Amino acid sequence: MKRQMHPTTSVQTLLGRDIYSMIWYGGRVSIMIGMLSMVIITVIGVTYGCISGMAGAKIDAMMMRFAEILNSIPSLLLLLLLASIMGKQDIWKISFVIGVTGWFALARIVRSEVRQIRNSEYVLAARCMGASFPHVMQKHLIPNFISAILFVVISSISTSMSMESTLSFLGLGLPTHIISWGSMLSLANRALLSNTWWVIMIPGVFLLVTLLAITNIGNYFRKEVNRKASNL
Repeated sequence: MKRQMHPTTSVQTLLGRDIYSMIWYGGRVSIMIGMLSMVIITVIGVTYGCISGMAGAKIDAMMMRFAEILNSIPSLLLLLLLASIMGKQDIWKISFVIGVTGWFALARIVRSEVRQIRNSEYVLAARCMGASFPHVMQKHLIPNFISAILFVVISSISTSMSMESTLSFLGLGLPTHIISWGSMLSLANRALLSNTWWVIMIPGVFLLVTLLAITNIGNYFRKEVNRKASNL
């Protein structure tokens, strides 16, 4: 019978795994965490920003002050706090933790865009005809500011992936038996002591290249939005 590997296996056994297979399998997990966190950030940030932008002056001020207070707290500190409270991490938990601590900047951008278009004729007409807030948000608000937030939305993928790697490096991320680029980087100290530097160098290079690629995609969309706005 082949003995199963325990999550707390020694570093010698972990370093004996096939690095090539771990890179490609771990890349799927890291990108999945980035995508799930991006969805959570987008849903919370867009909804919160739309509500704040359409609300009255007092409610808008209260909502923005609340978001600014949370945004003033270092994101890593919030991540560490929530990760320690939630206990043992998995893909869903760590995506949720990263998502609920990363929507503040997006909400402010959405709120600013909504404040500019909320008095447009088509928005006022829809509200006069009794359209619900979700209908107005889906049909009239989001289509008009989606291009303005694409850069932030796409960049949140790379930010989430780097946050997952940071949590794993600090020992609060995914356990070692769930392979991701972050969990591979969590072996840094033991790998260097064992003089097996390639175990952390290879996933680090793949993570860096992926983050640069995602950032370039976000910059491309930002340039396209600016170019279209300048042609109007």
